[in-house]
Amino acid sequence: MGYAYVSLVVPRSLCIKFSSSYLLNPSVVDKRKRFRSTHYTHKHYYSYNFKIQQPLHASPVACAAAKILVNSDETHPSLEEGSEKLGIFSDSGFEDLVWPSPSDEIPFWKKDFPSWKMSLEVPVNVEMDSDVMHLIHVTAEMAPIAKVGGLGDVVTGLARACLARGHQVDIMLPFYECIQKELINELALITTYASYHDGNWVSTNAYRGVVSGIPVIFIEPSNHFFKGKYVYGGSYNELEAYLFFSRACLEWMQVTETQPDVIHVHEWQTSALPLLYWDMYHSLSLKKPRIVLTIHNMEHYGECNQEQLSKCGLNGSIYATVDKAIDDRTIGHNPERLSLLKGGIVYSNAVSTVSPTYLKETLCTGWLASTLIRNRDKFEAM
Repeated sequence: MGYAYVSLVVPRSLCIKFSSSYLLNPSVVDKRKRFRSTHYTHKHYYSYNFKIQQPLHASPVACAAAKILVNSDETHPSLEEGSEKLGIFSDSGFEDLVWPSPSDEIPFWKKDFPSWKMSLEVPVNVEMDSDVMHLIHVTAEMAPIAKVGGLGDVVTGLARACLARGHQVDIMLPFYECIQKELINELALITTYASYHDGNWVSTNAYRGVVSGIPVIFIEPSNHFFKGKYVYGGSYNELEAYLFFSRACLEWMQVTETQPDVIHVHEWQTSALPLLYWDMYHSLSLKKPRIVLTIHNMEHYGECNQEQLSKCGLNGSIYATVDKAIDDRTIGHNPERLSLLKGGIVYSNAVSTVSPTYLKETLCTGWLASTLIRNRDKFEAM
């Protein structure tokens, strides 16, 4: 199988996307050329050489480029000329993309959620698993209805992949006031119950709906949590809201006698759930589930003091130890501070991260590396 060398003019933001999704074995040329154009919001473009494995069926972009530039050393003096020859923006679907810019009047994280049409058909030739399980994802984000970053994409992708392999899958999500309800099918109230917060039992509604073919359970407390125009940045205390949500999900499972095989929590927002499960709900009623935590971004660690953790019904002081949830950065001068993400790592049955590369990075750098090394036997990559 041969190789073709192709020169492409691509936006800087797409360099990773091209190299990982469209082209094989990218090798950057020694000299980068930067171009400017008034036709696109994103101003900076690079000229790249790529080594493409043939046959060239991986991408319309790669195929179009190869037809023009195979065995050619030509580079393009301008973005307009390069994109016109290659058809990058006109033929590949990128012509509708608008790149975020610091000069945008509305920052990208405050704009309307992106939406897309997603096929609900199960992919063909998917191997079905013989050991079918019931999986519940507990998460702060889900694409496309409550998407801020990559977390929502990963959760939706994982859920659909497991459904395609024959598993029973649910997602539990806060019923944010800003959620695009028009994207939820078959939305209906299924349970009204009470969940604990700061000495009070808060009346809570649980709704069931279907989003992108995935069953979703929406948790809506009667207090001010999750109210506002955006997923994050509301007028409520986000840390306390997600502590409440973590317990409310377990409380719903107890009230409805739901016993999944796996509860899959994501990021710091739901990292208190493993603590609540093993130190409270496992002894009460939930005997079957095991807990998986996926770390998407190690930079967000869920800073929390003992008093705040106690508001969800746990005794925050018992977690202020090195082997549980104390924030390692503050040992000796701020023993009150805890890390929910560290506690989630310690208390989960399995811990995963989004790629083998990120797994290696988290084991070698960052203040949680020592915790991950101590728990290396249960730390894997997707």
